[in-house]
Amino acid sequence: MILRSGSELINPFRVLERAGIHERMRVADLGCGAIGHFVFPAAQLVGPKGTVYAVDILKDALVILERRAKEDQYTNIEYVWSDIDVYRAAHIPEAGVDLTLLVNNIFLSENRPHLVKEMARLTKKGGRAVVIDWKRQATAIGPPTDQRLSVQDVKDLFDIPEFRFEDEFDAGKAHYALVFKRTDTALKPPK
Repeated sequence: MILRSGSELINPFRVLERAGIHERMRVADLGCGAIGHFVFPAAQLVGPKGTVYAVDILKDALVILERRAKEDQYTNIEYVWSDIDVYRAAHIPEAGVDLTLLVNNIFLSENRPHLVKEMARLTKKGGRAVVIDWKRQATAIGPPTDQRLSVQDVKDLFDIPEFRFEDEFDAGKAHYALVFKRTDTALKPPK
């Protein structure tokens, strides 16, 4: 499959494979956007018996994704209109996801503690949450450097009983990836 984004800024297949994706998984891409840079590769990798939840606050983005999925004959994608900064807003079964993705969105979040708790709510015990975002260095594209979160900033946000840090790697020249494992700790609502 050729990605319509045409970008190798982040190779989604490499990232998803490093995160441990496999057939029959349920994956949520929070703030997926209209391109589906991770939605379509994830749908391909989980196969017809897996599910990918494409979650975005923009209805138009979901309409575009749905149209493209029909054109490309993807039948394993569900579209969820939701504000990812609102705890319990995404209509996805609690603890119903094996892999939760947050790509280029944490720097945009206006309520990061609620976003992290929403990721914990969606991710099943033993599942993984992957955060990919811009490195804190000047790049030709991307948000201003002062708006980017450092790796340590993100680790601090995920330093809650529901998550345990598992892995860190470069997702591309301008991006880092952090993998957190969902612990057996019972979910507590955000403060």
